[in-house]
Amino acid sequence: MSASAIVQTREGKYCLVQADIPDRGLVNVGVLLQDPEANQLHLRFRRDMETLVDEEDLEVLEALSNDLAAKAREMGAERLFEYLESTLAGAVRITDREAVLVDNFARALERLYRKNVQSQVLEFRTHLPRYSLRAAAGKFLENEEISEQGWIETPEDLRLAPDMFVAEIAGHSMEPLIPDGSLCVFRHGVAGSRQGRLVLAESLDATGNNRYAVKRYQSRKVETEEGWRHERIRLESLNPDYPSWDLDPDEDKYRIIAEFVRVLY
Repeated sequence: MSASAIVQTREGKYCLVQADIPDRGLVNVGVLLQDPEANQLHLRFRRDMETLVDEEDLEVLEALSNDLAAKAREMGAERLFEYLESTLAGAVRITDREAVLVDNFARALERLYRKNVQSQVLEFRTHLPRYSLRAAAGKFLENEEISEQGWIETPEDLRLAPDMFVAEIAGHSMEPLIPDGSLCVFRHGVAGSRQGRLVLAESLDATGNNRYAVKRYQSRKVETEEGWRHERIRLESLNPDYPSWDLDPDEDKYRIIAEFVRVLY
């Protein structure tokens, strides 16, 4: 049984934060997700507010997220919701709370945000391009002209750069850290030593879905008359139920495409 087979859930409550935008009507600008058991609030707001309102209103909307987070810490989530439900009206309002089953509040918040908020794509500011693993290998290693499958909005705490991309991982070999089917952020190339890092590797001998995998890079070096050389390279699975790759450093049977950054969802 895989590490992701058993999932425990509990009930959360969520609502949407809406802004009344001139000439556009009510627009969803954020999601509030309540953990009633812990009396905590999880929230996410869109980061393209400048595309919606003028400079005067922009400052108010951009401050809203921090203000609600601070009030939730001070009052607790339940009291904050009661306060918002009794006071918010007009230009900014919230929808009625709805129940939702949650196994992980961070992932549930992302899922609710993606479903209900359609933000503008700001390339490499708020969004990263999504590629298949095969396309990513072609674009970053063979300099092919590859079109992205779409653009994925990333969390606010992730600093973006043009050498980053998103790809879907299939398989259980890196669970529980990287669940099967998860979308992950990668950075082309690996700056500095690869030792101990998680890398996206391509097996030049394999075909299909088995050709690409995320593994932990481990190597052992020896000193020779010509300098240091790899004596052994091992690309390790984190899940002990799945095999690792033992590589001969002198054989050109693999290549490193990118470094793993984080799981998005």
